[in-house]
Amino acid sequence: MEKSSNVVWYPHKVSKKDREKIKNQKACLLWFTGLPSAGKSTVAQELEFELNKKGLHTYVLDGDNIRHGLNKNLGFTAEDRQENIRRIGEAGKLFVDAGIITLTAFISPYEKDRKTARELLEEGEFIEVFVKCSLETCIERDPKGLYKKAIAGEIPNFTGISDPYEEPSNPEIVLDTDELSVEESVEKIIDYFKDKEIIK
Repeated sequence: MEKSSNVVWYPHKVSKKDREKIKNQKACLLWFTGLPSAGKSTVAQELEFELNKKGLHTYVLDGDNIRHGLNKNLGFTAEDRQENIRRIGEAGKLFVDAGIITLTAFISPYEKDRKTARELLEEGEFIEVFVKCSLETCIERDPKGLYKKAIAGEIPNFTGISDPYEEPSNPEIVLDTDELSVEESVEKIIDYFKDKEIIK
């Protein structure tokens, strides 16, 4: 529910196009979604590293990092997950307006919440990346030991075990990390960027 009143959006004198021009890139919000341990953060971090080497302006909004600050008051109920994604969508929109290639790495398990984030941006600016990985492989990887705890009942509302994950119905990019290496996943995204003239 909207609580603010008497608030008017103040227009910028410098536009998004102006910011993109000096950065020599198109701004976008690359939205990585998938099960825990599917490889979202790993691919996002490696992609940013490669784009940074090319002189591009980027920033990664990572799920755990955001929960240390901006969203530290949120838990993992359906309502809190919805608010978590709402805030990230709004923050991502600001980064895109700043002309930055923005990468988000969040489970974001619900289709409707991802759709809400998409609707904040202009056509072509929201790029959904489904990091597809079997539950079995995610459980095998489990770098934080969270699946083990969730299966034992120690972590409630855990996506893939006690909470659902709704796969994207029409993502722009699918990375099957059961099959693709991190390097191959990064290359696939960079090829998409070049095809869409986000980068040159």
